[in-house]
Amino acid sequence: MRKIAGAVRPRLARLATATKPQVKRLSGAVGPQFARVTRATGPRLATLVRLPRAPRPPRLRTLRTWQYTAGAATAGLALAAGVVTAAGPWDADGQRTAERDRAAALERTGGADHGSGADSVTADGEPSPAPSAGSVLTGLGAAMNTVKSAPTGTAAGTSGTALTGVLGPLLGASALGTTRTAVVVDVATGRRLYATGADTPLTPASTTKIATAVAALSALGPDHRFTTRVALEPGTREVVLVGGGDPTLTARQNADGWAGLRTLAAQTAKALTTRGIRQITLSYDTTLYTGPDLHPIGVNDNLARVSPLMADEGRTDGSSNGPAARVSDPAADAAQKFAGFLADAGIKTSSPGTSKASGRAATLATVSSPPLSSIVERMLTNSDNDIAEALARQTALASGRPASFDGGAAAIDAQLTRLGLPMTGAAFHDGSGLNRDDRLTADLLTALLAKAADADRPGLRPVLTGLPVAGFTGTLTSRYTNGAAGFVRAKTGTLTGVNTLAGTVVDKDGRLLAFAFLTSDTTNPEAAQEALDRTATALAGCGCG
Repeated sequence: MRKIAGAVRPRLARLATATKPQVKRLSGAVGPQFARVTRATGPRLATLVRLPRAPRPPRLRTLRTWQYTAGAATAGLALAAGVVTAAGPWDADGQRTAERDRAAALERTGGADHGSGADSVTADGEPSPAPSAGSVLTGLGAAMNTVKSAPTGTAAGTSGTALTGVLGPLLGASALGTTRTAVVVDVATGRRLYATGADTPLTPASTTKIATAVAALSALGPDHRFTTRVALEPGTREVVLVGGGDPTLTARQNADGWAGLRTLAAQTAKALTTRGIRQITLSYDTTLYTGPDLHPIGVNDNLARVSPLMADEGRTDGSSNGPAARVSDPAADAAQKFAGFLADAGIKTSSPGTSKASGRAATLATVSSPPLSSIVERMLTNSDNDIAEALARQTALASGRPASFDGGAAAIDAQLTRLGLPMTGAAFHDGSGLNRDDRLTADLLTALLAKAADADRPGLRPVLTGLPVAGFTGTLTSRYTNGAAGFVRAKTGTLTGVNTLAGTVVDKDGRLLAFAFLTSDTTNPEAAQEALDRTATALAGCGCG
């Protein structure tokens, strides 16, 4: 560890200097959580961060060196959550540049001088570097891959039997309702290790977002950005705010890296002032989307009316994720905020009204979202329904379909079919999974995760890196604190009577596994969640090879 620290210290020092303001804010927010997780997972993580040891969580044994390699995208990323988040960004292959640089640093050979003989001195009289041990952390996408695969032949049968013995009783818990299905797949080979009801379609709830993410990334690419623009109609003083379908557009003072409505207004005011225009007629254009804007669940704190123009998802309480009361008309709300920002910049406007920008309108200003890879991660980590519905419509547009609930559902189905995924029994009616008529199988969910891990499809990597980390991030922040915290990454799903969980885990034999657990007719959501968490924890602690 001293050698590793010496190799990466200069790079981390530069990173710390560049990100100090953000890290300071993050440290206050995540400190208490890290303390809790440290107490729960100390035995596994002590060798990485020199934290005091705590009692080992149940069912898990001390990790081996190759497990750190296999689990780097889980425990390592979770431990460095504050610094890595601040350091960003993601490159085109779906890997944070900070992670890649650290991996490269760890690959360097040689270390401090540990000898005193002639062999320890170079021709220049300088100490020779001591030999380095084999690398522990390999950069994502590097040639070396020490993640183990499941056994084959007779051993494979033994593995399946062992998994049945471990998972069977846990999946049989009464808390999991009347119907439960499950699949476990070895990601390295794509081979199924365990299955019960694999082809039975059930309501997937928010695990639907895994399918939406894969479809959107496949249709648009991880570097795609959504642009909101302002146009001036020729020969008039009509200025049109054109919604481009960016669900992350924000009106907050600190845009925090997302597209800012205030920035757009400042650019617009500057362009108008240059033209000698100080008073305008303000309109807004929402024609990018078609069909109903209200989800079949009706008015709900989990989702705003779906519009290509909205600021902060129409939230009324200043929150950035989770349920919240929404404005009745997100587009009108965004346009009104935009008018206020223009007024602050010295541009007088009319009360905003609806319109459609003509093809002759001149663009005055634009702001664009971060790349789709970042938006997908935010959607999966926070289970963001507004982003999910926007991505379904954007997938429809990229596929030449109407940007509506029906068009988005059809586009997702078509994209996944094109990828050769097992679609039997699948039925999509939205992108978020809030529609109870959605149907997915455990077989499809694990196939989606395995496809995202395919080395030939690096553009799908955000599907895995965006999954919440047990005990650390997103919808799993308060779960697994007494179990496999830091080692399970999974998308949650919850509707009345429905509890699902799908994600990845590295087992005790070093295999990267994809799993999907779906249940129906549950009566106690908390008990069902705990039962699913126990099952995923057992999978993480299983040496079933």
